[in-house]
Amino acid sequence: MNTKLDTDYWENRYIENTSKWDLGEVSPPIRSYIDMIENKELKILIPGGGNSYEAEYLYHQGFKNTWVIDLAPTPLANLLKRVPDFPPEQLIKGDFFNLNDSFDLIIEQTFFCALHPKLRENYVHKMHDLLHPNGKLAGLLFNVPLNIDKPPFGGSEEVYRSLFLPFFNIEEMSVTANSIASRKGRELFFQFVKKA
Repeated sequence: MNTKLDTDYWENRYIENTSKWDLGEVSPPIRSYIDMIENKELKILIPGGGNSYEAEYLYHQGFKNTWVIDLAPTPLANLLKRVPDFPPEQLIKGDFFNLNDSFDLIIEQTFFCALHPKLRENYVHKMHDLLHPNGKLAGLLFNVPLNIDKPPFGGSEEVYRSLFLPFFNIEEMSVTANSIASRKGRELFFQFVKKA
């Protein structure tokens, strides 16, 4: 099993364009979710943001306090090429697990499935730490067994509930109705609220 999912690993995937789950646009379920958010002042994080189509969409919808963190510099540079006025100080090249900040909302889009499964409990703890009281973690999780030796790694609703329930109230977790064709029936949209 490849446990060395480090900066070089991810940077090479972006340089070689081998991140096959990169849609080239914001995913429809996340776009629909963003369209329902009324408070444009929210401080939002997209961890492991990759090419950050979600950040681009948020920024163009008026969510100017959107932040992205990624290990690899290339996808962050790609976002700046597409959105030159995106504040560069809100693009963090670094390790999510070393981030010290707090947010109202964290959007999950393929970051969880990119992490080695041994890091999943760490992910849950870190998400809880990064959110303000009553902060939300929302987005998509794969609802299928995927790879066991390289990302993307999959999972199931049952596994996710057992991981998150000690730290989050589960407001919603259901198979998405508006996934792209290749992911139909394979994605769960979720909204979790941080427990005190």
